[in-house]
Amino acid sequence: MNFRNNLLWNGFMDRNEVETFKADIYEFENGECIEMDLPGYDKENMKIDYNNGYLTITATKAEETRNYIHQERYYGEYSRTFYIGEVKESSIKANFQNGILKITYPKENTQPIEHNIPIE
Repeated sequence: MNFRNNLLWNGFMDRNEVETFKADIYEFENGECIEMDLPGYDKENMKIDYNNGYLTITATKAEETRNYIHQERYYGEYSRTFYIGEVKESSIKANFQNGILKITYPKENTQPIEHNIPIE
């Protein structure tokens, strides 16, 4: 990072803040939704994995070769993981439109499961 670029960063914005995709998680009647901002990314370069109650979103973007004076956009591979609980994988739906990835899934079963163990 050159001197001029460093001056632009000082006091303006934390680099880690720039590299974090912003996400909102909210409830609706039958489930929950994650909306994640991924401007400039193509859905062909995104992957969503679900394993043991964890949903991992990975997006990749190749860096453009330019002589940057100041750069805030993140390039490379980035990933975020959210715990959504045990749900049927087939019930998880994803849609990407206008730079926003929207993932919906049913609410986790929060009712305690009682098991009666017979005594012999």
